[in-house]
Amino acid sequence: MGDAIKIDNRGDFGLWAIEAAKQIVGDQGFELARAARDATEDELRVAGNALGQAITNALLEVYDGLLGGDEDK
Repeated sequence: MGDAIKIDNRGDFGLWAIEAAKQIVGDQGFELARAARDATEDELRVAGNALGQAITNALLEVYDGLLGGDEDK
């Protein structure tokens, strides 16, 4: 997601989640929509998996930040 932010409360987390979702949909959502319209079933599966992975990565990024660092790296 790029720049580090400080999450001190539920509101901060909500704002982060909104911005993260907008970025993920902008980056991955178009590819999924394109694949649904024009691609093969395998390409659609790949695009769907990429969207899921982007969501997972964002959640792990904020989780690592809540723990105070990159725990498994």
